Amino acid sequence: MRFRPCIDIHNGKVKQIVGGSLQDRGDQAVENFVSEQDAPFYARLYRSLGIRGGHIILLNPAASPFYEATKHQALQALHAYPGGLQVGGGIHDGNAHEFLDAGASHVIVTSFVFRDGKISWENLERLEKAVGKEHLVLDLSCRRKDGQYYIVTDRWQKFTEVPVTRQTLQEFSSHCDEFLIHAVDVEGKASGIETELVKLLAECRQMPVTYAGGVGSFAHLEQLRQAGNNHVDVTVGSALDIFGGHMKLERVLSFCSDSMN
Repeated sequence: MRFRPCIDIHNGKVKQIVGGSLQDRGDQAVENFVSEQDAPFYARLYRSLGIRGGHIILLNPAASPFYEATKHQALQALHAYPGGLQVGGGIHDGNAHEFLDAGASHVIVTSFVFRDGKISWENLERLEKAVGKEHLVLDLSCRRKDGQYYIVTDRWQKFTEVPVTRQTLQEFSSHCDEFLIHAVDVEGKASGIETELVKLLAECRQMPVTYAGGVGSFAHLEQLRQAGNNHVDVTVGSALDIFGGHMKLERVLSFCSDSMN
């Protein structure tokens, strides 16, 4: 289980938010933490610690008056840590190379691929041709409905008809290099992980899978390690000391490193 860092950017600021509270209208969200540092600061921190494979998420839509400020922060962070970070949020085949050229190792995509509640194989194929499977992360962030996890799009606001199941994970795995999954119902709450979802993700053995959502203690990390059979990587956000929380980053890194031995 590897630690994957994050830099979430909303309205031009590095923030930790309650994921399910995000609204495009008025660019609103319930905030857990608003950093006085910019995105490149965190990129340099992760680089100094040798932590790779983290994700930058742009939380404003392209139509937002804050989008350009948010994008500028993301690009500056990529420049600060070339090849060390992935980036997602409004990515499509037309703009993906701008972020890769700025230093992203991968682009992370949800909404462009899952359109009108369904999978757009045409758009997925266009992305694969544009950037290559080896540079593509599919974000299968999901929320629970009717006893099942369904992929959500448009900054986690819209349900699709596509469930996260063993079959869909297998099907999508041949089209990307990694999966990123935010458990949106617990994202930003530090109240515990979605154990059932983690167990499902652990079955995807053929590629890296990163889980984010609900980690608020080292007991939660241990639950995730066990439920994920030490295969599912983890992101910790609001609970980290660098984002105003009580979990020391150095201790989290040590925990994840020990789990690999």
